[in-house]
Amino acid sequence: MNTPSPASAARLPVLVMGCGAIGRMHIERIVRHPDVTLAGIADPADASRALASELGVPWSADPLELLDRGHARAVIVATPNHTHTDLGVACIERGLPVLVEKPVADTVADAARLCEAAEAAGVPLMVGHQRRHNPILRQARALIAQGALGQPVSATAMATWLKPDSYFEAAWRRTLGGGPVLINMIHDIDLLRFLLGEVVSVQAQTSNRVRGFEVEDTATAMLRFENGALATLVVSDAAVAPWNWDLAAGEADHYAQQDVDSIFLTGTEGSLTVPRLQLFRYQGARGWHEPLSQARTPLHRLDPYAEQLRHLRAVAEGREKPVCSGRDGLRTLQTTLAVHEAARTGAAVTLSPA
Repeated sequence: MNTPSPASAARLPVLVMGCGAIGRMHIERIVRHPDVTLAGIADPADASRALASELGVPWSADPLELLDRGHARAVIVATPNHTHTDLGVACIERGLPVLVEKPVADTVADAARLCEAAEAAGVPLMVGHQRRHNPILRQARALIAQGALGQPVSATAMATWLKPDSYFEAAWRRTLGGGPVLINMIHDIDLLRFLLGEVVSVQAQTSNRVRGFEVEDTATAMLRFENGALATLVVSDAAVAPWNWDLAAGEADHYAQQDVDSIFLTGTEGSLTVPRLQLFRYQGARGWHEPLSQARTPLHRLDPYAEQLRHLRAVAEGREKPVCSGRDGLRTLQTTLAVHEAARTGAAVTLSPA
């Protein structure tokens, strides 16, 4: 259960730009959250106007019009990727802390421009990689920091499932940039960065063999981390399989949760699965003939989107630093775009500092 922030009794007014699937998800949580209130909805669709009327909040097709009304104290940008930078900069210019949905922008250059604007103005910029707010990942990160794995050696991340044909009725999901690398794999890349640190190089392959669209339906990537660990990632939205974070972690009620893991981490002292948090270690003699002990850490479920809203208020009020900053989001985007570049060229891509 959410508990109100101790900072003040009044809830933080948050403007939501974009009323697609992710925008509506934010709105649904804002209206029942103890720390924030809905300052308005900016979206050109008639359905968004109807929703604003139903909720009794201001609406406009023009996001800047609502910004200039001055009701908001923070903004969530959930519009198409190519609009993130300009809208984010507009919020920053008005001194409004902003949470930009992932990816932070559609190019590294635009993401850098947004980060530079926030840094120059001293206005908080957050990126909506909501998994970082899940207690499962926080516990996994704590276990790794405490040395449960020893020196990290490898990671395997799977995001395999079947999207229905109706999903592809939207034309942008059949064209470059609309595939599972930028929609799904980007989450696993950010998750592994959160747990293991920075990525220094990427190799990858993609395929569109199943559906034949311009965009990929399947991709694999290999990441090398600064600490020497290697990770393999596979994503496919054309496979009948339960091995993905969304089905395994139970973050959203509209997915039927599966009792499986989708992330596997190994180290010199132990191994860990996520999201079930199964930890395997030797208790005595070490070696492949010796038995491994197994422990599992059950946690209470917590809606990471609701926790992200609590965090948004805390950041806006200066009480917390962003869990996923603009620079963090930029680095995750840079790594994800490198998957496409590596697949296109057939060569490893070395990542420069973000």
